[in-house]
Amino acid sequence: METPKPTSHHQKLERLVGRWRGSETMHPSPWDPQGGTATGRNDIRLALNGFALITEYEQERGGVITFEGHGVMTYDSNESRYVLHWFDSLGSPPEVFTGTFDGDVLTVGHGGPGMHARLTYDLTRKGILRSRMDLSQDGAEWAGFFECDYERDS
Repeated sequence: METPKPTSHHQKLERLVGRWRGSETMHPSPWDPQGGTATGRNDIRLALNGFALITEYEQERGGVITFEGHGVMTYDSNESRYVLHWFDSLGSPPEVFTGTFDGDVLTVGHGGPGMHARLTYDLTRKGILRSRMDLSQDGAEWAGFFECDYERDS
């Protein structure tokens, strides 16, 4: 039996690989009523022979790490969509985001009682990972949570 190889869908995730840093704009929200700025760092690598993308994220404010996250993203060929499993330092149950690429933009989201989230990774500009998250209570009215143009460190 031949060993499975990553598909072209898995290979699209390779564009996210790297160390990304940027100044994040945090919009006022229930978790951050004042909003403000933070430094965000994403260290993203391929794993499992190219079938998964691992993200280690940290947010810093005032010289202190205030939030950390760990993501595992794969491509589900049965469902024809990307799947992100997200774990973070808030201790919430794991969040599962699903979505697709539209050109150079990957959008994944999830919905649930009381909160819907949509996360976008925009790779249209070379050396920049534009990311934003929008939140909604009902899945119809959306508000920005954060946005950032991360620059590639390596």
